[in-house]
Amino acid sequence: MKILVTGGLGFIGSHTVVELQNEGFEVVIIDDLSNSSMDVLEGITAITGVKPHFEQLDLKDRSKVEDFFATHKDIAGIIHFAASKAVGESVQNPLKYYENNINTLVYILKELGKLQQQNFIFSSSCTVYGQADELPITENAPVKPAESPYGNTKQIGEEIIRDTCKVNPELKGIALRYFNPIGAHPTAEIGELPKGVPQNLVPFITQTAMGLREQLSVFGDDYPTEDGTCVRDYIHVVDLAKAHVVALQRLLQGKNKSNYEVFNLGTGKGSSVLEAIQSFEKVSGQQLNYKIADRRAGDVIAAYADTDKANDVLGWRTELTLDDAMASAWKWEQKIRRK
Repeated sequence: MKILVTGGLGFIGSHTVVELQNEGFEVVIIDDLSNSSMDVLEGITAITGVKPHFEQLDLKDRSKVEDFFATHKDIAGIIHFAASKAVGESVQNPLKYYENNINTLVYILKELGKLQQQNFIFSSSCTVYGQADELPITENAPVKPAESPYGNTKQIGEEIIRDTCKVNPELKGIALRYFNPIGAHPTAEIGELPKGVPQNLVPFITQTAMGLREQLSVFGDDYPTEDGTCVRDYIHVVDLAKAHVVALQRLLQGKNKSNYEVFNLGTGKGSSVLEAIQSFEKVSGQQLNYKIADRRAGDVIAAYADTDKANDVLGWRTELTLDDAMASAWKWEQKIRRK
């Protein structure tokens, strides 16, 4: 079966392509290379022994999207990652985020509606919950007003898919709400490679340990948590990638209970920023240079998933630990800096 992965050279997308190819799917990747590199395609090929079909395409160009689908009518499912994803940048440049994350979704869904098989997996986020009233966070937790245009595009994206599923019974959609993906493939052939200053904790940790960053700032140690630092649910990217394959197979096999479903993807365990640092120091043997800084605007205190629905209904659960993720991220960082 031919599966389209948009943003398939990105961090989560590339790991998902690997897992799809491991399960025997034929993968077509669309990526505009705005936040990725052709080296990733080589990494995927090195891991799986199969080079996926790749097309460099800007999904904001509607006519090119139409042309692509006209030549790929046999697509059995789409996993849609392609989106801008830096919270801070979205605050500075909201129109870029609304154009890139919303328009492209609409164009893809319009073309998907013309296909024989209409299976769609959407890359969503736990940002839709904001600071949840109760922990752990279930899929029934209220969706709060977004803290950023990025978060808002994930909320709007889910609404667009849900509304489209209501009027098109042929369309089957699953929104996967990720918590905090970290780590790299154990082969160190692919991993997280942010352009410029990292927006996420783990690449900042590994770059600081490599000496690329002078110091890591821990934003706030006066939160109402066990050690005063923010708590997050850090999920290994390989576990996350495997969930996409399980969700896709659920749709292909007609096991979905309705034509629009939502699942949280996390470990179910919250780890503080200091615990994440300690995990890295343990597996790497490196002492990390970090300092406590002022709180950062927009940070929620704590967020971790209730994974019962993903475990019981989707039939997926995590297998890898925080230490596993940190070890793989460190192995990846060391490899890319040796190039």
